[in-house]
Amino acid sequence: MSEKNKRIGITSTIPVEVILSANCIPIDLNNIFIAGENPQQIVTRAEELGYPRSLCAWIKGIYATVVEKKPVDLVVIITQGDCSNTLSMMETFKIRGIPTLTFDYPYDRNREKLKREIEKFAKAFETTIDAAEKVREKLIPIRQKLVTLDRLTYEEFLVTGLENHLWLVSASDFRSDTEKFEEELDNFLGEVTRRNPAPPEIRLGLIGVPPIIPDLYEYIEKKSARVIFNEMQRQFAMPSLSDNLIEQYLSYTYPYDIFHRIDAIQPEIEKRKLQGIIHYVQSFCHRQIEDIIFRKKLQIPILTIEGDRPSPIDERIKIRIDTFLDLISSQA
Repeated sequence: MSEKNKRIGITSTIPVEVILSANCIPIDLNNIFIAGENPQQIVTRAEELGYPRSLCAWIKGIYATVVEKKPVDLVVIITQGDCSNTLSMMETFKIRGIPTLTFDYPYDRNREKLKREIEKFAKAFETTIDAAEKVREKLIPIRQKLVTLDRLTYEEFLVTGLENHLWLVSASDFRSDTEKFEEELDNFLGEVTRRNPAPPEIRLGLIGVPPIIPDLYEYIEKKSARVIFNEMQRQFAMPSLSDNLIEQYLSYTYPYDIFHRIDAIQPEIEKRKLQGIIHYVQSFCHRQIEDIIFRKKLQIPILTIEGDRPSPIDERIKIRIDTFLDLISSQA
């Protein structure tokens, strides 16, 4: 893959430094799908193309986005450490002649296995881990600024839950332009530091996959609460600021076992003084089962809400959030 400026679609966070070191352009297909003019229509289009209704809307959204909009030249599929449905999605890409490449996270977080996988990934892009390491070093200032943005969310209450979500979730591909991303981030940080702090009455965390419900954060803030911890989005920003590429992606919690995630969540509950957690689960996703473990391991009130398609928050979920916040208020 020697051509420069190839558009590389990603379905989840992967070693983006490798793609950038090959002078290619990473494009997070989740963000392209959900930020489109009509994501609901994109999901429907996937069903018209043969995808079943009883399938995660994120998968359907990615598939139809790639097939209909053709935003990328190649799609990287995580075949271990993400969703098993991506394997079948890859095969449907293949029958349409859409090039794919795979990446596997070792479930046991084995350092040597991950190193070999990143080396293989780099070789496919005709680059090296050493070249990717240089990109990692260049990205450190951006990641540090995202850590600052996160701190301004829970420590000084200058950043809303939605703003925190949007910036951190964008760290998967830096909106396909690292220089522009950093410039816009600098402008945002300059703007928020001029705000007056607005501490919420109730401090919440949101764990699980990023929600497909577009107005979830706004509704929570209308109720004098705020999400000041976005678990998975924060992971996309690689807040550990590790010393090398391998350690950075070993510290990234999403692709590994849930207990590694819990070990990362627990200190944030205490540091941010969270009063409750919303566990967002996606319809037809195997990660719904994780709710059992979270409820056993996390000693904090938890509300589990399920989203299906990209549509506004419904009355049922509103009532459940209201009741949850009333419960927290009564215990304060």
